[in-house]
Amino acid sequence: MTPEDPIEEARWLARARKGDERAFARLVEAYERPVFNLCYRMLGDGPEAEDAAQETFLKAFRGLHRHDPDRPFRPWLLSIASHHCIDRLRRRRLRLTSLEDLQGEEVPAAPSPGPEATALEREQSLRVQQMLAGLAPKERAAVVLRYWYDLSYVEIGQALSLSESAVKSRLHRARRQLADLWRAGDEKTLAAGGRQNEPTAA
Repeated sequence: MTPEDPIEEARWLARARKGDERAFARLVEAYERPVFNLCYRMLGDGPEAEDAAQETFLKAFRGLHRHDPDRPFRPWLLSIASHHCIDRLRRRRLRLTSLEDLQGEEVPAAPSPGPEATALEREQSLRVQQMLAGLAPKERAAVVLRYWYDLSYVEIGQALSLSESAVKSRLHRARRQLADLWRAGDEKTLAAGGRQNEPTAA
């Protein structure tokens, strides 16, 4: 089964609602990649994204009775992943705040990206991920759902418990912030390149 096969998906969903774990495993197989990708875009860490994806499917299986069979499964599943990642980001921020309040303790630095910066595509991907990390959790979720998963404003609103106008407002704000971050990155790169090309003193 593939995510693009709605008839087969409906068949496995019906069986999964009756507690058929094998049927739900087929749904996991179909959607594990998009769910992991969403979690990675939200969290920026591979192992944590894997853990979040597993939690997403566990929550989906336990709450499958709440899914409306007349609505597409994919946005509902991505909604669970988005909310789970938003909760993780909030807990992460609380942990960092608590650590900063401890005198004499230093917050450990985030791990730096791997050394595969030679490929332009890899560099741009890391840059986009870093810019996404600069957004508030719900803005980040809205951007990922819109531009990576092509969800409509209505679907994003349902996923994030927002009105359609609120979704548009958050996306507009996020696009402006991302554009500012991109320009700032370009200026930083140009400044660094200029320093490297300055002649050394004799």
